[in-house]
Amino acid sequence: MPATSTNNPRWGRLQRTPRRAEPLELWPALLLWGKLQLARSFSSAGTTRKLLCRNGGSDELARNFSYAVVLAAALSITLCAQTLNQAHTTLAIPPPDARIMMRWWWFGPTVTNAELEAELRMMQYMGIGGVEIQPVYPLVLDDPKTLVNLRYLSDDYLARLKFTSAKARELNLRMDITLGSGWPFGGPHIPVTEAAGRLRLDRVPIPANAKSIPVPDIGAGEKLLAIFAAKGDPKRPKADSISKLEPPKTPRLQVPPDATVALLFIASRTGQQVKRPANGAEGFVLDHYSRSAIEHHLKVVGDRLLTAFGDNPPYSVFSDSLEVYNSDWTDDLLTEFKARRGYDLTDFLPALDGGLDGELKGKPNADVRHDWGLTLSELCDERYLKPINEWAHKNNTKFRSQTYGIPPVTLSSNALVDLPEGEHGPFWRTFSVARWAASASHLYSRPVTSSETWTWLHSPVFRATPLDMKAEADRHFLQGINQLVGHGWPYSPPEAGEPGWRFYAAAVFNNHNPWWQVMPDVSRYLQRVSALLRLGKPANDVALYLPTHDAFAGFTAGSRTSVDQAMEALLGPTLIPQILDAGYNFDFIDDAAIASVGIPHPALVIPNLKRMPEATQKLIDGYKAKGGIVVDLRTGIDLTKELTAKLQPGFATGVPDVGFIHRKLDDGDLFFVANTGNKPVHTAAAVRLPKDLQPEWWSPDTGRRTTAVVQKGNLIVDLAPYESRIAVYSRSSSKTDPPPTEPQTLSDLSVGWKITWGDNRETTQMDRLHSWTDDESTLYYSGNAAYERGFRYDAKPGQRVYLSFGEGTPVEAPRRAQGFQALLDSPVRETAIVMVNGKPAGTVWHPPYEVEITTLLQPGTNQLRIFVANLAVNAMAGQKQPDYKLLNLRYAERFTPQDMDKIQPLPSGLLGKVTLVSH
Repeated sequence: MPATSTNNPRWGRLQRTPRRAEPLELWPALLLWGKLQLARSFSSAGTTRKLLCRNGGSDELARNFSYAVVLAAALSITLCAQTLNQAHTTLAIPPPDARIMMRWWWFGPTVTNAELEAELRMMQYMGIGGVEIQPVYPLVLDDPKTLVNLRYLSDDYLARLKFTSAKARELNLRMDITLGSGWPFGGPHIPVTEAAGRLRLDRVPIPANAKSIPVPDIGAGEKLLAIFAAKGDPKRPKADSISKLEPPKTPRLQVPPDATVALLFIASRTGQQVKRPANGAEGFVLDHYSRSAIEHHLKVVGDRLLTAFGDNPPYSVFSDSLEVYNSDWTDDLLTEFKARRGYDLTDFLPALDGGLDGELKGKPNADVRHDWGLTLSELCDERYLKPINEWAHKNNTKFRSQTYGIPPVTLSSNALVDLPEGEHGPFWRTFSVARWAASASHLYSRPVTSSETWTWLHSPVFRATPLDMKAEADRHFLQGINQLVGHGWPYSPPEAGEPGWRFYAAAVFNNHNPWWQVMPDVSRYLQRVSALLRLGKPANDVALYLPTHDAFAGFTAGSRTSVDQAMEALLGPTLIPQILDAGYNFDFIDDAAIASVGIPHPALVIPNLKRMPEATQKLIDGYKAKGGIVVDLRTGIDLTKELTAKLQPGFATGVPDVGFIHRKLDDGDLFFVANTGNKPVHTAAAVRLPKDLQPEWWSPDTGRRTTAVVQKGNLIVDLAPYESRIAVYSRSSSKTDPPPTEPQTLSDLSVGWKITWGDNRETTQMDRLHSWTDDESTLYYSGNAAYERGFRYDAKPGQRVYLSFGEGTPVEAPRRAQGFQALLDSPVRETAIVMVNGKPAGTVWHPPYEVEITTLLQPGTNQLRIFVANLAVNAMAGQKQPDYKLLNLRYAERFTPQDMDKIQPLPSGLLGKVTLVSH
């Protein structure tokens, strides 16, 4: 069995930086990103230099690294025009503010300054640009000698927050904080009178011949609003049989003859508790329709948190997705409803019952529901979003918000936040809140849209790979996202062992995953794309009108009163795919946006809806009169035929798996193009641009620019599974590499390997490449291994040579799976750093599985060394999983680990055919 770390007999990964030194042998490969790719854009160059030297890097390498940092920062600051020149520079040296962020889970919180600094420095090394601090549930019981769960908002907790703020500033890392612990906002300071409200309908059957029934109890924080009696089926009473009753003065309610059911409407509370709270953050979720409740929360929690920051406020304060389930009422809703809608809702409360059809007093029940939903939406905007935004600006920070869910916020509610954020980006061919947020940013001129990314990536824990990360991130990019917030990074001290602490339902992107060795390259790819997608202006062709008012009309008491969650059903399963497959990208738009900014798209699509305000219809008529294209599906027309007849597709490939998003520069056009499928694509794209524009391809992985092939006026698109590229069109010609040719095999290197395992240097022979799990001694091994062998090469002038690892194998989607995963088995499980003759050539972590080594080859004998790392899940499969019984008795059960029954060792190492090829 390979020798491994003394902490865990099955753990052979690299030790952690900066707490312990790395094996010196691997450092030249790990310095690939610092020396050859120029701008990691880390600050604190002197600190980084010391770190590199202390861990085995030469002083010369560290100096080069520091110089690259300064150069990158200088260039990214001085270039500001939205031109191709800036795009060229962005490709080579993406600005630091485009780096990915991480949600940083502080469990307990049980945090120390030493570990906080160590993890911040590791994030900096891995190319992560900042953190969103999220204190959550405890994972261990207190041990005064080692780990102590600090109380949320205590002096000790704020001292840790203050230290982290100062250290992040020193390292030039962005720092955001959540205005609370767990989600949604709330806590022990929220009394029941400020807790989330709901309309409780108590449906009391009336026995035959009964003259009275007992009045149900009215609990703390509740108020009886009105009582009605009805005839017929108690579950679906007839609207014309409903009569309003006088409030009872005794414990019994008098009922009319022949009534079968009494309907009691009670202003109540949801009782929802904050989800996943830290120690001391437990309590009611607050009423998001109450300004006094949010102001109380901002005073107790927000003001207290900011004392830890002093003159260095956080970059932004954060509100997670609105998950205030069943919240559809507030104390003064009847008063506000009458003032806004012009009639008394009390007499129409039965219309909010999901079992009631028809109309009351000549007013359709759907109209009442619509007015109720609209009122709830307005109250949330005015009393929740607006006060937080005002408070953030008063405290010199920004408001970042996932503005969707319950309460029923709308697309244009995002106009009340500085930094709109989405989620659920994998679903790019259906309705998603990632596109919802990006659309709002495009409409309201917000240059950056973030997205909570990898929320449910490839469960179970530690199963996700860099390919999974890329494949999901690309789908976010296709919807207009240009800032990724990873979900996430678990704080994990040395006492937690390996593979360390983890969130109950998420992937892990810290250095406890052996494949972290390529994280700088993964981060670099994501940074490049994010930066490029901030250039110029959005250029989506189609605005898709959202049936917001149909959503309001569908609300009923006790149901999900959410606009965005109603959209998938209201839009239907075919509308969005039809727009995409016809060769267009699109934004959502709603009434408030049309009234505020107009329709800034060439075409507007109206789905087959029932409700549209008259004012909106007039604005659309005006847009059409000025030449705007309106495709109105209420008339039963064919969407694809009608749209393509009036507007040439923007980027049509005929391949549903290929998506694009278009940015318009001052002197050119930029398209991010991605294959979202697990099979290679060869197709031609019809692009709606002037014929005199010249295309070229840019690689967001390497920064390489190649000549694009055009046939019969169409752009030839060749993409490996899950591959992405940037297509750039301009009138200026620039120096690019020629397009690749068909690959030719030069030699087969698949046999005769020597393997050195982990950090204790035990060596074995592997004549035939196979999985580490084929051998009992390495079945549960998680870590890295160095593959070595020599080979001969006879140089040929002008020949470009690549080390190829073969192609991936497509797999079927699992029937039941949590979250997204790339459906491709890699020939490299899971990542590799390639070195030729002692010099780094590149990394391998997604298709195409090859690295160019032309400049590193020498005539005659060459030496190849490949550092391969697998997943932490293999070691976990050989371990006994934690028992949280005592923890749950102490803190109550605040989480349930997800899919732990699926933990098993997975194939590892080099599994394909390794060859030298030229093309």
